[in-house]
Amino acid sequence: MSIRLENISKNYGAQKALNEVTLTIEKGQITGLLGPNGAGKSTLMKIITGAILPTSGTAVVNGVDVVASPLQVQQSLGYLPEHNPQYLELYVREYLEYVAQLYKVDKKRIPTVIEQTVLGPEQHKKIGSLSKGYRQRVGLAAALIPDPEVLILDEPTTGLDPAQLIEIRTLLKNIATDKTVLFSTHIMQEVVELCDTVVFLKAGEIKQQCNRAEIEQGSAHLERLFSA
Repeated sequence: MSIRLENISKNYGAQKALNEVTLTIEKGQITGLLGPNGAGKSTLMKIITGAILPTSGTAVVNGVDVVASPLQVQQSLGYLPEHNPQYLELYVREYLEYVAQLYKVDKKRIPTVIEQTVLGPEQHKKIGSLSKGYRQRVGLAAALIPDPEVLILDEPTTGLDPAQLIEIRTLLKNIATDKTVLFSTHIMQEVVELCDTVVFLKAGEIKQQCNRAEIEQGSAHLERLFSA
């Protein structure tokens, strides 16, 4: 397994953002994380990446304990946060070269990542001049620079037009053959198109998990489960 969470809880003072979440995600799967705003999706993802630590419970990524060795965990994953931080004054390729330097990755990987995310025509433009959708692609490209075993994507399709959605779906399907992908979304159709499993999170707790057979019953079926 790539990700194993056992009884993960996270408190912010008196507020409980996550309450004893237990979840296993296997390698080679795309797992969707669904839930309303405030459900705890981003908090859960940040714990998996080691960006924040749980109040209690155990989180293990690729056999490494997140609490004990967060930096080692971060070396094996790529992360696209919901609010995608970037240096808007940099050119796309220049920014990716900077990210590669941070990860100590050979710059020869950059053309591959640019091709994967279909950023070729935009690579010599400043990030600040790009549309929101293209900035998302730059964020995804940055997450892919270290060729991570685990990819954590917080609402990666935000701001993408229909053509871009198809391209990103194809990309995620291709890379998931040898990686673990966990992404959050509010769009049921994204789950139907992409996911092997889906997890419904509500008020910091897992309310439902569905396999591919249930997902294939379509968006209406998932919406009924989601609102139950």
